[in-house]
Amino acid sequence: MNKPDTNPSRRAFLKRASALSIAGAAAPWALNLAAMADASAAGATDYKAMVCIFLYGGNDYANTVVPYDATSYNAYQAMRPTFAHTRASLDATLLKPLAAAPLDSTGAAHQYALAPGLAPILPLFDSGKLGVIMNIGTLIQPTTKAQWNAKSVKLPAKLFSHNDQQSTWQSSAPEGAKSGWGGRIGDIFESGNTNSTFTCVNVSGNAIFMSGASAVQYQVSTNGSVPLSGLKNPLFGSSAATEALRTLITQPRTHLLENEYNRVAKRSIDANTTLTGALAGSTALATPFPAANGLGDQLKMVARMIAAAPALGAKRQVFFVSLGGFDLHDSMATTHPKLMKLVADAMAAFYASTVELGVADSVTTFTASDFGRTMTGNNDGADHGWGSMHFVMGGAVKGQSLYGTAPVVANGGVDDVGQGRLLPTTSVDQLAATLGKWMGISDSGLLTMLPSLSNYNASARTLGFL
Repeated sequence: MNKPDTNPSRRAFLKRASALSIAGAAAPWALNLAAMADASAAGATDYKAMVCIFLYGGNDYANTVVPYDATSYNAYQAMRPTFAHTRASLDATLLKPLAAAPLDSTGAAHQYALAPGLAPILPLFDSGKLGVIMNIGTLIQPTTKAQWNAKSVKLPAKLFSHNDQQSTWQSSAPEGAKSGWGGRIGDIFESGNTNSTFTCVNVSGNAIFMSGASAVQYQVSTNGSVPLSGLKNPLFGSSAATEALRTLITQPRTHLLENEYNRVAKRSIDANTTLTGALAGSTALATPFPAANGLGDQLKMVARMIAAAPALGAKRQVFFVSLGGFDLHDSMATTHPKLMKLVADAMAAFYASTVELGVADSVTTFTASDFGRTMTGNNDGADHGWGSMHFVMGGAVKGQSLYGTAPVVANGGVDDVGQGRLLPTTSVDQLAATLGKWMGISDSGLLTMLPSLSNYNASARTLGFL
């Protein structure tokens, strides 16, 4: 007689491998990820979480991390005279990195300041808990302007398109992708969590970033789990009717589609019960979060779930939150500063909450967006761009530093493919690899998770901020 299988990680692996086998040759990485997951999860005895803050619409990089040295500032102001920050307004948020000032590709040094609205996160930079990734964007391989002009290298599909570049940032493929790199990280680690449902948690709706081959993004609201409407109150005022409905939508069925529908419904009901209890039993946060700030509300829920992680049996988690409104073809001078303040207030409160919970070193947060915008102004706004500036935040971050190559601020310059659209010098895959390695993925595992990473020299595949 066969012995019962009492190894939960092994059971999860076998279940995944069976389910993924139908993916066939179209997704060989899926089975490889499943094969890696058991060993990776078994080694995860500590807790780690990564949090993606996605800024929908294409955040304006130049009014976020602003050129401050005289030469660069003058070029910046000349290219967007109606909505450039005044240099005097940047004095209070000047970035003073630990090392020498960042260099551009010509060897010239640069200075930067945060947008005035980002002042709440300046102390995080100064204390070494926040770093800047310079000129990062979607790439398939390292690309020079000469290669761009000659069309001699493979480029991401449908550049400057919102939907496609959102998808490429989140998944390394244009719209229609089946999985994102956050979800693929979840694939590797979900078997190490007592309840795999809480591996990938989305507090802002739905995003390809959080979908894996086997990991499923669990969506919550800013108030917690979302119960099925027919079960949260007695149906027709009758508890018996409620229980009848529960049985109807959760019992196994012989029809394949009916059975899958009921399996998902049961998972949702069980997850709601588990999470509601875990949140109620965790310590209430004392850290104040900003009022009337939707991003702050989302990050507060992430903090609450991190506090509940021990009760949920979670060792590795991926979270996704977002803020919209960044497609500023106009009204840059009035709208963008408000958005920057929302982002900064929310990020500062979230970091403080991780300190309160004693997990600051275990949580790494990063910003992302469709693309940057053009340096050249469009009257009182900017058009769709490419490369951008982004933040990484957390106790494990080697902060007070700017990572990557500083872009040259010049119309038609060496980093400009038109109208001040930056040709990225750092790829999203390098960011993803840095985060994945910190989470515990091996070098070979990173190459499976991020196929384009093999186009980079081994010494350049991670960025060194963790």
